[in-house]
Parts: sequence; structure tokens; C-alpha cells
Amino acid sequence: MKFLDLAKVYIRSGGGGAGCVSFRREKFIEFGGPDGGDGGNGGSVWAEAVEGLNTLIDFRYQQHFFAKSGQPGMGNQKTGKSGDDIVLKVPVGTEILDEDEETVIADLVTVGQRVQLARGGNGGFGNLHFKTSTNRAPGRANPGQEGVERTIWLRLKLIADAGLVGLPNAGKSTFLAAVSNARPKIADYPFTTLIPNLGVVGIDGAEFVMADIPGLIEGASEGRGLGTQFLAHVERCKVLLHLVDGTSSTITKDYRTIVHELEAYAEELGDKPRVLALNKVDALDAKTISTRRRALEKASGGEVHVISGVTGRGVQEVLRALHARIGAQAPVTEEDGPWQP
Repeated sequence: MKFLDLAKVYIRSGGGGAGCVSFRREKFIEFGGPDGGDGGNGGSVWAEAVEGLNTLIDFRYQQHFFAKSGQPGMGNQKTGKSGDDIVLKVPVGTEILDEDEETVIADLVTVGQRVQLARGGNGGFGNLHFKTSTNRAPGRANPGQEGVERTIWLRLKLIADAGLVGLPNAGKSTFLAAVSNARPKIADYPFTTLIPNLGVVGIDGAEFVMADIPGLIEGASEGRGLGTQFLAHVERCKVLLHLVDGTSSTITKDYRTIVHELEAYAEELGDKPRVLALNKVDALDAKTISTRRRALEKASGGEVHVISGVTGRGVQEVLRALHARIGAQAPVTEEDGPWQP
């Protein structure tokens, strides 16, 4: 299934049916009176987050969603049939934006969450509704209310607990493949990863979801390379794992490049907790590892893990550090605390 995380959709709710002007005409009934029914309501357009979807590819092949209008009222006090609603089924984590691509209409982050995007028009009143003690035979009825037509954008932000960031060929896909059952494409050239990948990671009997996004380069926030089009997928992450290629001769510059691009994309992303790791140490000797680790610790001002996605060195320690950060940000509920009488 092809991955698609942005789609433009045109929606329109159904209009209400017109009210009916009708008078009762039956044998032996001299004064029948009005009996025009109301029109039916138009169908509404809804969006619902469902399980089993992780892409918006379905909306590439169908962009128009029009709900049916309500039927007009009829004589004998019959109300017209209401139009059926239309439900747009989207993956969990989908943001719904207005046409300006900035105004957030809804953010669907839980399974079964629904939001009404366009309400159907109300049906018009029939002439029976206007009968009064002084107006026994009204000859008018209301037209139905028109439906709502609008253009919206669907933007998918994958929901993961931890996100992998780094320059191209920093070993992110290799790391994800080593710690989970995900099988992203791995090759010895830049930009091997072209779409985000998700994997479920297990450590000490616990599990969390990790997301791997395409590598960033200097100037990505200005549109270079793949730009920052995939950084939205780590916005929801509780912690970021920043991988630095240990075989690079400019590791401090590489580190600062990623930090700058994260901060340029969004201040919240730049402030997100990060775990820093020096990767690919299987290709380095002990002296080089020590020198480059100290240089990276000086540049970052924090702890630097030494790992190898190929041999597994230091991987468990990094996963424990990530899980600890994730657990530290988990909301505490009354059930989590000790029981009290």
C-alpha cells in the first residue's frame, strides 16, 4: 500500500427538502384543511478515525464526497425522507484543516472519534405547520435549507512514542530493523528512506512504538532535500532518538545541523526530550570512539550513548533510556497511584 500523508478533499452536505402545500380532500369531509408535510433533512458529512489504516491513499482516488439531500414533504402529513450521512474513514492521528491549510478543524487521535465537517440542511415546513386559529388554510411552505460546501485538507501525523532523527545514512533504518519487526529499506546511499516507517519495540517486558523518518540535511527547513514534510510524524512523539554517524569526520557539525533544523521547523519540536547516540561504532577503534564521544558530549552538554545497530552494542541501554523518558511523560491517573482507603 502506498503511503500518503496529505490529501485535499471536497465535501458537501445535503440540502433539506422543501415543505409541501397540500389540502385534505376526502369524500364527505367538508373542511379538510391543510395537510402538507415537512421536508426531510439533508445528510451530513462526518470524519471518523478507524483502526487498520495508516495512509490517506484512498483519498487520492476519490476527492469529492457529497451527501444526499432530503426529499420534499408530501400530502397527508407525510414528512420527506432524510438524506443519508457520509462518513470519511481516516487513520488515527489525522488532522483536519480548513482550506487555508492552517486552521485546525479537528485532530482525531483516538479510535472511534468523530467530528461533523458539514451539517445537512434542515427540511422546510409544510403548510400544515402554519395553520393557526385565524389562518385555517395557509397556502405557503418553506423551502429546504441549503447544504454546506467546503474544501478541507487531511494531514496524517503518525502516532508514535519515540522518533528517529538524523542525517541521511546515520543508520536509522538499520536501528529500527534491529529493535523491531519493521523491515525498512536499507542501502549504502543517502535518502534510502523515502517514507516514514513504524515499528513496535520491546524492552524489559514493555513495548512502545518507534517512527523512522527520512533523513534531514542542512537547509531542510527551507525546502532542501526532502524538506520537512515528514517531521510532522514525530511531532506527537514523547521523545526523539538523535542518531549521529560515528564514521563522520564532522560529528559535532552533524549534530548541530539536526538540532537547528528541528528548532527551525517548530519550537515545540526543538524543545522535545532527546536521547543522543553515536552510531556505527563497530567501524571504529576504541580510541576514535572515545575521542568522538567526548567531542559530542561537549557539543550537546549531555550524555552520549555509544551504539551499533549492526552488532547490537549499546542498543538495550538506549531503549531503556527511551522507555524511561516515555514513562516519565505518561499522564498519571488515580489508578496508577497506590490504593488508599
